[in-house]
Amino acid sequence: MDASCPRLPDTVLFEIFLYLDHADVLSVGLVCQQWRAVARDEFLWKELFYRYYRVSRDVPRHPGAVSWYDEFQRLYDTIPCVEVQALKEHNDQVLHLSFSHSGCLFASCSKDCTVKIWSNELDISLQHSSNMRPYNWSYTQFSQFNSDDSLLLVSGVFVGPHNSSSGEIAVISMENFTLLSRVRNKPYDVFGCWLNETNLISGNLHRIGRITSCSVLWLNNAFQGIESENVNVVKRLFKIQNLNASTIRTVMVADCSRYDSPDLLLDYEEQLAASSTCPVFDLGSDSEEEEAKPKPPLEPAVQELPDARGMPAEHGLQQLFDDIMEGRVRPAMTETELETKVAELFVHSRTKPPEPSLLPTDSNSKTKYLIFTTGCLTYSPHQIGIKRILPHQMTTAGPVLGEERRSDEFFDSLDHVIDIHGHIIGMGLSPDHRYLYVNSRAWPRDCIISDPMQPPPIAEEIDLHVFDLKTMKEVKRALRAHRAYTPNEECFFIFLDVSKDFVASGAEDRHGYIWDRHYNICLAKLQHDNVVNSVAFSPVEQELLLTASDDTTIKVWRSPRAVRIRQARRPRPRKLLFSWLMNQKS
Repeated sequence: MDASCPRLPDTVLFEIFLYLDHADVLSVGLVCQQWRAVARDEFLWKELFYRYYRVSRDVPRHPGAVSWYDEFQRLYDTIPCVEVQALKEHNDQVLHLSFSHSGCLFASCSKDCTVKIWSNELDISLQHSSNMRPYNWSYTQFSQFNSDDSLLLVSGVFVGPHNSSSGEIAVISMENFTLLSRVRNKPYDVFGCWLNETNLISGNLHRIGRITSCSVLWLNNAFQGIESENVNVVKRLFKIQNLNASTIRTVMVADCSRYDSPDLLLDYEEQLAASSTCPVFDLGSDSEEEEAKPKPPLEPAVQELPDARGMPAEHGLQQLFDDIMEGRVRPAMTETELETKVAELFVHSRTKPPEPSLLPTDSNSKTKYLIFTTGCLTYSPHQIGIKRILPHQMTTAGPVLGEERRSDEFFDSLDHVIDIHGHIIGMGLSPDHRYLYVNSRAWPRDCIISDPMQPPPIAEEIDLHVFDLKTMKEVKRALRAHRAYTPNEECFFIFLDVSKDFVASGAEDRHGYIWDRHYNICLAKLQHDNVVNSVAFSPVEQELLLTASDDTTIKVWRSPRAVRIRQARRPRPRKLLFSWLMNQKS
């Protein structure tokens, strides 16, 4: 083949042969002689691109692309799909990976109860390992670097008295790897996250009834062990009631100030959001349009009771009890239904109203969103809750229990709720915090939940939804390729990650997956020997991806282009014959 001919896979050359359809094309050499004309043919590369990658012709070219040939080259040469290293220092399942913002370090959590810090150099090497068993941890499950990479948040499962399991968060200094503080975290799959450089968010859960509870989200100072006793190191952020055995889990923070300068806009399919199968409810809207939206149907076993809106909670409860005693509620309520109805009546008049408008109006706003999984029908997480964090709430200064509340504002309401209609098993933000990607396993269409302790069966296929946090609408169609097999009661989190151009996710089918964010297509499958729990792109080099698996390994993947560049940089050993000749001359 002509040395000047660009490198293309055989499959791509085969497609070129099919498209050219020349009777006299009998060899690759003949195609290469015509290459200069072919490379300039935009129409050919456009047609070839749509055919080879099976992209809908309604999808325009990537906004950063110069030509269709460049796009073809980007998608086959910049995907991190070449395994270059396997890290085997963990001796049990590896559950999570996280990069520092500089990309120089990354952390891994494992069932072996260690958190390991790795140095991301030419060859990745282990820099430090912290064993959390001395603190009664069962395993480590999640980690996150703060914004200046000086601190590492590590979340794990804590074994308490009588073998009860809850969570705990540890803060480790990156300067000398010392443990600075520990914070309880319940339930453990709240995970925890940083709000800013020195403050982190944790959770606590208080049982009110058999299926009713209250989640409290706390703001904690990372330096609790060394701060003065005269300075607050903890403050309550929000207190939210949970119905039907649901709880708040998987908290994360989105920075609204970055929305107006996104890395990649996905709005070419905005019209699909209107027909989305995942409805979005704005709890703070008073518009007629919102009021006109259909309400979700009531549970079939519970008759709709007279509206208690506008009356004190005590009056609504008294009316309910009177109706029950006089037989006006048919059919008869079960104990679970009665508890839920009482909780709904109480929380309605004891909840602080939502913010009037969640959508940011000031591009320079310092407002942040607290995002978490929740629910209203069953214990499996099937909704995404969003709560605005205002600037004055971003510090532990002030009263320990937060702002003074009126007696009728016992709970905080959610500002926004996204209903997924399935079991949520993963969430991740795009680097610009504009888009939220959600892994979910769908429920059957039109299913009815009559018992909150018996959620519907979930699909094996994993749907990857995309939501625009600026408009609070779903964009694009859900991505599919990866699968999971565990039932509801055994379902676990599968972490995903998003780079400027790609999104990646683990799966239970022993593969990691990579999709292109713009074209909505699956580009690569990355093989492991067991479940892939987590993936992580380097924040400064999206052609580097890590995958973590139950097979106890962390695999390092680079793009074909990056592999060629790295190989060119490596010093080549002098050949033995050349060395012998040089020695003979001397």
